[in-house]
Amino acid sequence: MAIEKVREFFRQKNMEDRIREFDVSSATVELAAQAIGCEPNRIAKSLAFKVNDKAILVVASGDAKVDNSKYKAEFSVKAKMLTPDEAVELVGHAAGGICPFAIHDEVTVYLDISLKRFQTVFPACGSSNSVMELTLAELETFSNYSKWIDVCKAWQV
Repeated sequence: MAIEKVREFFRQKNMEDRIREFDVSSATVELAAQAIGCEPNRIAKSLAFKVNDKAILVVASGDAKVDNSKYKAEFSVKAKMLTPDEAVELVGHAAGGICPFAIHDEVTVYLDISLKRFQTVFPACGSSNSVMELTLAELETFSNYSKWIDVCKAWQV
């Protein structure tokens, strides 16, 4: 199970006790926010795409939506999300629990600037009922991100 891979990943950093598991689903932004008791925009959703036959993750705030023109300008291709089967195969996590931790080595992670509004955010931890609160610096460190990008809309106030 993917959550076990994520738990082991954070165990090596003495942080596995920060993973929170719920009796209810946290598979969507709204469900995760309800389970945690936070604003939906603080959920760090990991969106899985295919770029030139490679998987990438764009981690964005819960209220952000991918802007197709910004995405195409950044990656030179049209946004094409992975299917649930492709996500498991190419990333290593199932939809609803996709996160930038304990993923396959060849997956590139990007962090969207929509997250920069917050001190801490809540990414999933490999299952549809788990999250972890991380500072942005921790998210940068543990996601092994490539760079910050601006490919989302609808989050600016």
